[in-house]
Amino acid sequence: MEATTPDPVLSSQAPVRDAAVTRRVGQLRLIAGLLQGGLLYFLYRAQQSGGWPASHPMLYLPLVLAAIVLPALLISSLGHLERRALALWLGAAAAVLAAVGMHDAWRNAFDHAPLLRPSLLVIPFCIGFFFIAHSLVMAGAHDRRWVAHYATCFESAWKLAIQLLFSGLFVIGVWLVMWMGAALFGLLKLNFLETLLMNSWFSVPLVCVAFSSAMHTTDVRPAIVRGIRSLLLVLKAWILPIAVLLVGGFLASLPFTGLEVLWQTRHATAVLLASCAVLVVLVNAAFQAGDAAAGLARVVRFAARVACFLLPPLALLGVYALGLRVADYGWTPDRVIAAACLVLALFYAGGYVLSAGRRGGPWLDGLRQVNIAAAFLSLAVSLALFTPVADPARISVSDQVARLARGATPAAQFDYRFLRFRGARYGMEALQALAARGSGPQAEAVRSRAAGVLNERYEDRMASPALAHAPVAASLRVWPAGAQLPPGFLEQDWWATWEPLVPPGCLRGTGSRCDAIVMDGDGDGKADVLLLGEIRADGAALLSEREGKWRIIGKPPMELAGCMGLQERLRAGEFALAASRLRDIEVGGQRIVLTPAEPAQPECRLEASAPR
Repeated sequence: MEATTPDPVLSSQAPVRDAAVTRRVGQLRLIAGLLQGGLLYFLYRAQQSGGWPASHPMLYLPLVLAAIVLPALLISSLGHLERRALALWLGAAAAVLAAVGMHDAWRNAFDHAPLLRPSLLVIPFCIGFFFIAHSLVMAGAHDRRWVAHYATCFESAWKLAIQLLFSGLFVIGVWLVMWMGAALFGLLKLNFLETLLMNSWFSVPLVCVAFSSAMHTTDVRPAIVRGIRSLLLVLKAWILPIAVLLVGGFLASLPFTGLEVLWQTRHATAVLLASCAVLVVLVNAAFQAGDAAAGLARVVRFAARVACFLLPPLALLGVYALGLRVADYGWTPDRVIAAACLVLALFYAGGYVLSAGRRGGPWLDGLRQVNIAAAFLSLAVSLALFTPVADPARISVSDQVARLARGATPAAQFDYRFLRFRGARYGMEALQALAARGSGPQAEAVRSRAAGVLNERYEDRMASPALAHAPVAASLRVWPAGAQLPPGFLEQDWWATWEPLVPPGCLRGTGSRCDAIVMDGDGDGKADVLLLGEIRADGAALLSEREGKWRIIGKPPMELAGCMGLQERLRAGEFALAASRLRDIEVGGQRIVLTPAEPAQPECRLEASAPR
């Protein structure tokens, strides 16, 4: 790979570039930012009008991604890559963006309006993927090697991270100052600046030019970049002993609390993965380019070595939690992504343990090879997730349909709406096959339910779907055993009912499930329903019929939803209704309800061992 003279930002010993060259590079970057703004405005107008190229999603989405990513890569590369190397890199990046964009358009275009914006996770993927890839390319160009030395990769990645951070802050600052100016002129009844800012033909190029100018300024001020980087690394390195103490205390507590405490949270894998990521980042803040050991305090060096040994148990606990969840409920897109993250976590954990356990040689020297290999593995894994190779929707749909076919998931409990609205093209095709032929030992029931969901319109999934009774009933488990929901409960259309309190997701067709405990919650002699979601995010509420409509009359503490120990007792009917601790006050015919200053929170004791 060809390169110009060494980048002064990457090497403090390199000579400063000629002022004329720097000025010419700055002009080219501003032009690139202006052209990016024009292209993005053109694509925005095409989307609004429905004209070309928005009329062809397989072309439009790759163009949107390319308009966002390629100019940023060009701006960062100018002055550092030779023309041939720059052309090869931008060509390779364009090919990746085309593949991801075309796949995203294809998987989301079936029977509804074509998707004219990238899917939710595509933009974060592009940022993460090209941040890693561009750092490697710039480092390789500096060292004139396909795989650069670790110190160069470290400098390149941190330089780019700080550039992006401060360029984003600069754009926000420019935007705030422009609106301040608009407000000042507005005081004089002069609204021209506000009108300009409200017009996309002005605001979009403004943002792009501000970003490109900030990228250039941070590029030609290497001392500032190095100073900020050093400060951030020192501060993060001193957080490492605290993180090690907390994670070590958590792992030491597990033999006494048992693993059931983890499973009842239903988000143990996410927390464990986040903990792994924090330890990896902090260890690298201490390790830096591999030459910082002499300047580190002994406690920081010791904490870094201990942190390497804490990674494997965290990663293995995450694997175990995810494995039990998948065995019970099958794969979902979130679990596929979690599995991909666990692959990276296990790789880091294994490599860091080997480095920390190696005797002799420089301190944690093996981290150099591990980090570079992990960067390439991250690129491969993330690219697989956003192409047909390991599309989370494809894997999830295939697994869920297979579970239905072999009877692992009963037909009444199968989430057909997942196939319809979250399974992308793969889910839609699977749902059509189920509606036509059925599957498993209850083929007729499967065929009927799949056909019902197939008739729902895509645009109604977040609007006001007239949910059939069967899907709502299927999301409720009625307790105590043998109890029946009160008449009319399933007739309520919660999308058409205004409530100041948000009802649990199981009533709104979000795919979540609730325990419905039938009780007389208000003492009026009529049956009420206490709904408790599987997890806290599903919500909980006490509902009662008032004037022919079911309404929320109480909200239990959030901790009750997902608390397996208490929910088991509620399901079994092992509860009693107690009088309120504080009596209400009546004044002039009006009741004043006193709320306890410190409301009691339920203490969750688990009796079930399966992760949820």
